Amino acid sequence: MTDTDPNTPSVEQMHAAADVYAAGRYAQAFVLAQKLTEKFPEHSFGWKLMGTSCAQIGQHEMAVDLLRKSIAIWPYDAEAYCNLAVFLDKIGQLEASIESGICALEIEPDYAGAHNQVGSVSYRMGRLDEALSSLSNSIRIDPGYQLARFNLGLTLLTLGRYAEAWPLHEDRNADSVYGARGSIPDLPFPFWSGEPLQGKSLLLWPEQGFGDYVQFIRYARLLKGRGLSRLTIRCPAPLKDLLATATGVDEVMTDSEPVPPHDYWSFPLSLPLHFGTTVDSIPASLPYLRALPDRLDWWRERLPKGFKVGLVWKGSTVHANDAQRSLTALDALRPLWSIPGISFVSLQKGAGEDEARDTELPIVDLGSDIRDFADTAAIVDQLDLVICVDTAVAHVAGALGKPCWVLLPAIGCDWRWMQDRTDSPWYPGALRLFRQKRRGDWSSVIDEVANALREFVR
Repeated sequence: MTDTDPNTPSVEQMHAAADVYAAGRYAQAFVLAQKLTEKFPEHSFGWKLMGTSCAQIGQHEMAVDLLRKSIAIWPYDAEAYCNLAVFLDKIGQLEASIESGICALEIEPDYAGAHNQVGSVSYRMGRLDEALSSLSNSIRIDPGYQLARFNLGLTLLTLGRYAEAWPLHEDRNADSVYGARGSIPDLPFPFWSGEPLQGKSLLLWPEQGFGDYVQFIRYARLLKGRGLSRLTIRCPAPLKDLLATATGVDEVMTDSEPVPPHDYWSFPLSLPLHFGTTVDSIPASLPYLRALPDRLDWWRERLPKGFKVGLVWKGSTVHANDAQRSLTALDALRPLWSIPGISFVSLQKGAGEDEARDTELPIVDLGSDIRDFADTAAIVDQLDLVICVDTAVAHVAGALGKPCWVLLPAIGCDWRWMQDRTDSPWYPGALRLFRQKRRGDWSSVIDEVANALREFVR
């Protein structure tokens, strides 16, 4: 076919539509591409551009259909297969995503993006050897590919290969990994890269979720051990009072307060790199946070008597893997209600907290009145056990050294829980891990928890 073929759009037409897409005007690009498919239905370009355009506005199922149409017309387009792999991933068709990524690589073996896509999905499915191979290939082809470096770092962290992983994990804050969420703050003092700290001041800058800060505030004591004279913590307001109890913290300020001058700043998750943390050298002395006495007194009167178990069944809805890690409803924990001698307490905040207000359930709703994580800590400190999905509450319980059972999904399990372990080296003696064997099968996990709870109560 040539540019003048009546069945083929001209180079100018294709460039014009592609330029609109490149400028981020996705709805307009979709319309232009749609017009091309109407005029040239047997040419793949319009279908492909329609698919990638509607994916940019969150219409991933439609994008999958359109990309498949494009590939049916022209099955030699590695980029189309790779894009299809991304869109299949977005709608949860993980096996199909890997297959489409492999098709891209059969056409173009050195396609770094396709290697990364296959590796990323393999990692989240727990196929760590396949993930290592694919992601290593991606970086071999493109050493500066930050998303692939980040994904390889996650895989190595899950395998406990921390020395190799931490340098790669520094790519997590690149715009290409998390977009605007990964932006670096514009501060008038330098990022700490391991320089001597004797007599210096350091500001910790928040990143990622609440639980990450709770987990890594343990390094405050180690920073002071290197001679740091002043450590300031900047954090979201709900964490302020709890993080202030960590040894080594001099000041805690919220996100709304102006930043005073310091010698250096750091992200909390960068600290393990500079301390050379391995699985065997995790600073895991518990507890490293404590409940505030006045909060303990305030909540004590509201707690039920007897053996008390706190429950959290949903995480934040904005978490990328929340559909996998959260239970569909509180009712999923129904097998626990029949175990005698237990008073259940809801610690649930946000999504799902209203479910605990059902007066027919054997559960005391405290979550609705929790104001911040210092409140959560004061309640957890007076419980016998916490059972939760993978949320910040697990880290609060672990940091307090309180028994906590964490329910983990089969797909997208967080790196910090590693693979196949039933314990956590980050919270030794405190956390016990219960893992899905099959995607979406929480019932067998909860049956296992119920049996363990009967023994625990005894």
